[in-house]
Amino acid sequence: MVTILEGTVVLRRDNEQVVAMSMERVKQYLDDQNVRYSILQHSPAYTAQEIAESVHVTGRHFAKCVMVKIDGRLAQAVLPASDRVDLQQMARSVGATSIELAEEGEFKDSFPDCEVGAMPPFGHLFGMEVFVSPHLTAADRIAFNAGSHTDVMQLSYEEFKRLVDPIEVAL
Repeated sequence: MVTILEGTVVLRRDNEQVVAMSMERVKQYLDDQNVRYSILQHSPAYTAQEIAESVHVTGRHFAKCVMVKIDGRLAQAVLPASDRVDLQQMARSVGATSIELAEEGEFKDSFPDCEVGAMPPFGHLFGMEVFVSPHLTAADRIAFNAGSHTDVMQLSYEEFKRLVDPIEVAL
């Protein structure tokens, strides 16, 4: 079921209300939380490493989002652009019976205002668990896709942690 509530699309999934926010709403959310962030623009790029290079950020500090299904439920794995998700390691880390990469059709409606592959690491706003690699937690600042293949947001890792409260696991 989809409802419009003061300009925000509200999806109902399993009797749980999940807010689907546009990037303007993500910026508003950050502003409301008094978070200092910057927005960087670049020419179109599609891989996390290419994007990091375009905005002059090391791959270790660029957070890519990998959509996974953990025992059938959608979640975000957030890790440095230079890393790869080890699904077996992640399954052991979270105690899951099964874990697999989610297919585009399974998650694109959860991020209606974002280009596929350019979702920000705010899965908690969309009713998803967010798992973060310990490799990313060492960064002072992280950068990530801001909903398009030409925009990047950057903020301190501590602010990201405060807002998202991600679960740190080996990915």
